[in-house]
Amino acid sequence: MCGRYAASRRPEDLVDVFGVERWDPEEALAPDWNVAPTKEVYAILERPLKDADDPRPVRQLRTLRWGLVPAWAKSPEGAARLINARSETVHEKPSFRRPFAARRCLLPADGYYEWVTGESERQLEEQGKRKRPRKQPYFVTPADGTVFAMAGLYEFWRDRTLPEDHPRSWWVTCTVITTEAETGPLGVAPAEGPGSLAEIHPRMPLMLTPDRWDDWLDPARTNPVELRSLLTPPPEGLMRAYPVPTSVSNVRNNGPELLEELAAPEEGTLF
Repeated sequence: MCGRYAASRRPEDLVDVFGVERWDPEEALAPDWNVAPTKEVYAILERPLKDADDPRPVRQLRTLRWGLVPAWAKSPEGAARLINARSETVHEKPSFRRPFAARRCLLPADGYYEWVTGESERQLEEQGKRKRPRKQPYFVTPADGTVFAMAGLYEFWRDRTLPEDHPRSWWVTCTVITTEAETGPLGVAPAEGPGSLAEIHPRMPLMLTPDRWDDWLDPARTNPVELRSLLTPPPEGLMRAYPVPTSVSNVRNNGPELLEELAAPEEGTLF
């Protein structure tokens, strides 16, 4: 799954990397090393510009809220639960099938966090000696240092309690598509701990390599069968994972120190 990630790249850099044609500097976000559900995040998408005469889709860098609210929802209360969409069923689930066909995006990140329960902690939990086992967070990121482009969907939701011209009358929300975690060896594995992403968690965000960006973002592509072919995971061995401080577990903590690579898992959380 993907429940927390880091996104610290400057918008100007994202504009260059993704070939963005339109970006509003007023939507700039501060670097965030602890992105959590319901926060605002960057997304790259293609759609015609609002109130423009030219109907041509334009590649844009937009600010969306993480946690998808279906267009038919009566309220946005369930957004925090729809932060992920499974690649295997995204084409048929009521909450996701319409945006899958027409509103796809890329969510740029440095990488994502995942938590592992150490063997000693798991044994204490099974013996009833610890109700809440301590978990070691790992940061998963491209081994070559490039941007981690997660496949995503976005949707518009109209707040009927507000007038049409109210600045918050429309919500634009998003979700991260996930897939089965890689079972092959990591591109760079930690000295101690998991040797594959599947040993960390059975699911992972679906990373799209640059050769798929254009097809994924193209709103003219609406055939579910063709679109599902784009959900194939990238080649294995592109990622690295390493243990990071447990302070990332508290969403109030935020800063580059959260990405500090530990020489070994913290005491009590050994893999």
